Amino acid sequence: WQEYFRRFQPPTLIVWGANDQIFPPDGAHPFRRDLKNVEFHLLETGHFALEEFGEFIADRIVDFVSRYTS
Repeated sequence: WQEYFRRFQPPTLIVWGANDQIFPPDGAHPFRRDLKNVEFHLLETGHFALEEFGEFIADRIVDFVSRYTS
């Protein structure tokens, strides 16, 4: 995936839990390195970020999609 991202540079939204023990935040940072057009949010939550930040995440998704679709 990282090679694809480096080559094609798709606009990307990353929303990640800073305290996620299943997918630690170290896995999120390579996206910032490889993508030029990345919107990155590292939230103070664990793996189930939607339970605590559902409205925030939904708002980010709606905004992101509205910028890249017609």
